[in-house]
Amino acid sequence: MPLTLHEAQAVITGAHERAAELAAPVTVAVVDEGGHLQALGRMTGAPPLSAQIAEVKAASVALFRRDGAVLRKMQETSPAFFAQLDGAVRVPILAGAGAALIVRGDTVLGALAVSGGWTPGQDDECAEAALAVLAS
Repeated sequence: MPLTLHEAQAVITGAHERAAELAAPVTVAVVDEGGHLQALGRMTGAPPLSAQIAEVKAASVALFRRDGAVLRKMQETSPAFFAQLDGAVRVPILAGAGAALIVRGDTVLGALAVSGGWTPGQDDECAEAALAVLAS
């Protein structure tokens, strides 16, 4: 069963609640298993560019089936491969913090990504809070 719109919106709410505690206005993107945008939430004060960054990070994670941290390590160990991807795929690939797969059982439902945190780790904290919403 795919991720519902209600679940996608709950994920965004969970991330935004944690971001509010951190005083870090962020944008959260949720994509389906094919990397297509399902829901986007940009908090007041979040950088305008954060919407595009969050969507691209989430799509990258969904398409590679790897969390952002794993994808970043792959990019660091294979920079030539990732440099060639820009000409080979229709969407940009961006490995970064605050991006995670959304999985139910063994099935990848999609991914989420957070962008706009002011300090290192805030995007990850918000993404973790978002995933916790689905676990409860």
